[in-house]
Amino acid sequence: MIGIDVAEALAFLRRRLAGEYEVDEFGFDPEFNDKVILELLRPLYRHWFRVETLGLENVPDESGALVVANHSGTLPVDALMLQVALHDDHPAHRPIRLLGAHLVYQLPVLGHLSRKSGHTLACPEDADRLLRKGELVGVFPEGFKGVGKPFSERYRLQRFGRGGFVASAIRAGVPIIPCAIVGAEEIYPKIGDLRPLARLLGLPYLPITPFFPWLGLLGLIPLPSKWMIEFGEPVRTDEFDPEEAEDPLLVFNLTDQVREIIQHRLNALRLRRGHAFPPFL
Repeated sequence: MIGIDVAEALAFLRRRLAGEYEVDEFGFDPEFNDKVILELLRPLYRHWFRVETLGLENVPDESGALVVANHSGTLPVDALMLQVALHDDHPAHRPIRLLGAHLVYQLPVLGHLSRKSGHTLACPEDADRLLRKGELVGVFPEGFKGVGKPFSERYRLQRFGRGGFVASAIRAGVPIIPCAIVGAEEIYPKIGDLRPLARLLGLPYLPITPFFPWLGLLGLIPLPSKWMIEFGEPVRTDEFDPEEAEDPLLVFNLTDQVREIIQHRLNALRLRRGHAFPPFL
């Protein structure tokens, strides 16, 4: 086994050095994503968070779809675990093309790695292009309001914005897959915010948790909460004409419907999971 692993690693390095790999127009590098990024995340996924997935049959094997998920956890670890879940646990091993905030792509290393993973800027143009190509696209409509909310507001969905993701799905005629993620809220319980320092650094927030900044870098180790990710039944959009994406009332109602589905599934999934840290509690 070790000999095979070494041979595979050397072959991988040879291909990288020779430039024998493919990158799409968005910068997605499937081989690098699978062999490097996902490989680094798999121990967290399988052994630390012990992620359990439900409803994967609701995610299409080939055609385009828009996965809409809640966002939480102080740091966007939920986006990384969602990426592993769909690639490793889905029968078709689908890569998800996440739509990220501008801040991510302003950071040199993080922005580069994000594009290598297949992700791109959260803008209608990129979302439309990916969905029309038949890609599986992921979005977190709560944005920083969700991932940066205090621990006291855990599992309460924040506002979903103006519904730009719904408009993209209608234009492409693809289903919306509501996704509920339970477990991320407990990994970095946010009990405060260093707002003056955050503003100085150009960050949306700088969290205080029970362990950060008191323990320094050790405070960045996530707590080993039990995770569950559920993919709900698709919400169809192919019954609408593409022009109806410009109807604000339709977009608002569909956005609100998706939000209510996710909130309902979060409540049910949280009860099903039980304690966040079994068997310790």
